[in-house]
Amino acid sequence: SFFPAPKDHGLPTGRCVIVVTPDGQRTMNTYLGAGAVLHPGDVSREAVQTAEWVFLEGYLFDKDDAKEAFRVAAHYAHAAGRKVALTLSDSFCVQRHHADFVALVNDEVDLLFANEHELTTLYGTDDFSVAVGKLRECCPLAVVTRSRRGSAVVTPDEFIEVPALPVDPIVDATGAGDMYAAGFLYGITHGKTLEQSAEIGTICAAEVIMHMGPRPQVPLASLLPDDVR
Repeated sequence: SFFPAPKDHGLPTGRCVIVVTPDGQRTMNTYLGAGAVLHPGDVSREAVQTAEWVFLEGYLFDKDDAKEAFRVAAHYAHAAGRKVALTLSDSFCVQRHHADFVALVNDEVDLLFANEHELTTLYGTDDFSVAVGKLRECCPLAVVTRSRRGSAVVTPDEFIEVPALPVDPIVDATGAGDMYAAGFLYGITHGKTLEQSAEIGTICAAEVIMHMGPRPQVPLASLLPDDVR
């Protein structure tokens, strides 16, 4: 069964128009649709508490009801001993709701996904090392993607750098962050080390930027080395 059950009335599913330039970079014009009216009552305690991780998408953190829904989901998860992952998703959204994002990361998040620009926006600095220092004080685990410079796994005690895979040309960067997060979550839920999990995320992201569109064109598991599959 599909959760949540689709409705036959009200706002439609969100849509996004994506313009991709010859260098593979993308610009998005997004209509959130039903996602814009996410409400705490939409959060299923049972669904949250039967999951090992709950993944919160920062694009939806835009209205008061949605913010409360995030907090309710995190409360349900932590009450059942589950964990919460958040992706910041968009630096403009972080700017609009800066104080609320900082509070959410400080109080509710076990794993943060962000790109470098989103992270520096969150902490109000242009200096990546300063942002990492602030991140270490409040979040037990974070992964920061840095485009061609690869990614970094950050904990209070570790800073693990994983290089990007060479992809030339980059056809379409759409979905790279999502695929990275999917690969990393696969790794940590299958007993892999933090470095191995980041390597899996890197492999997944590299596949999706080789072609147009955000959906993988091959089974991602087939791309993984035997030692991390």
